Amino acid sequence: MKKLIALFAASTVASTSAIAGIALSGTASVTYDDNGAAASATSYDADLSAVGTTGATTVTIGMDVNGVNAAITGADMATTIGPVTVAADMHDETSLTTSTGGQTLESTDTGVTVSLAAPIGDATIGLNNSGDVTISGTWSGVAVAHTVKDGSDKTTGSASIAGMDISLTNDGGSSTWSLGTTVSGVDLTLASSKAVTAAFGLAGNTMTVSHTPDRASAAAKIGTANGDGANGYGKNSVASKTSFTTVAISRDLTSGAALSATYNSFDESLTLKASVAF
Repeated sequence: MKKLIALFAASTVASTSAIAGIALSGTASVTYDDNGAAASATSYDADLSAVGTTGATTVTIGMDVNGVNAAITGADMATTIGPVTVAADMHDETSLTTSTGGQTLESTDTGVTVSLAAPIGDATIGLNNSGDVTISGTWSGVAVAHTVKDGSDKTTGSASIAGMDISLTNDGGSSTWSLGTTVSGVDLTLASSKAVTAAFGLAGNTMTVSHTPDRASAAAKIGTANGDGANGYGKNSVASKTSFTTVAISRDLTSGAALSATYNSFDESLTLKASVAF
């Protein structure tokens, strides 16, 4: 009997130790959309995330649990060995989409990236299994990252200067930017696409007004199965769309849930959403 008690005690300690290294979190929501003149619809969403940590190694697994069958949405592992960081993406997400401008051909999204925190001006050098090399770092408050990849280099930069947040991206010769600042308690954001967003209120009780400009049509781009051509994996055609404005009001409740209402001028629809994070 003493041996059985000792064995049970040892098992309990081992289980508690294992659980202590795992953090569970999740979100759940239900949304009602009147869809303007179209038929109304109700949708649901529930997600779980498990993060396991032991020493300098972290494993993160995400799961979408609503619907008929639960589905894994992500599986990542990262570990640090001195100045070297190894990150592995072990889940192959679906890259195909039927949406406007979406990717046409499937790609393999799994991979491993090895990064070295090099003693050259606080720079980090990364190499992934696709052969892309990324050099990143922050100098004088300006964060810069440059990725060298076959046929389409990418450079990003961001900084906060005199109360203004600035970000720039050049991807294969195409540049985009965004500016963000706060004026009289209103958070304003302006993008190179001419989109404008203004957020009012305090945390837990906000109203956000967003304006999206006209979208021009664009022809489909034919890609390759390996994504190694000028058009990568290809893109679906883009349909033109007139400008529209959305107004979203969100409020946190004492019960721990959050309620939001969003009006979209494009189809004059009103969307109501209740959500909770745990």
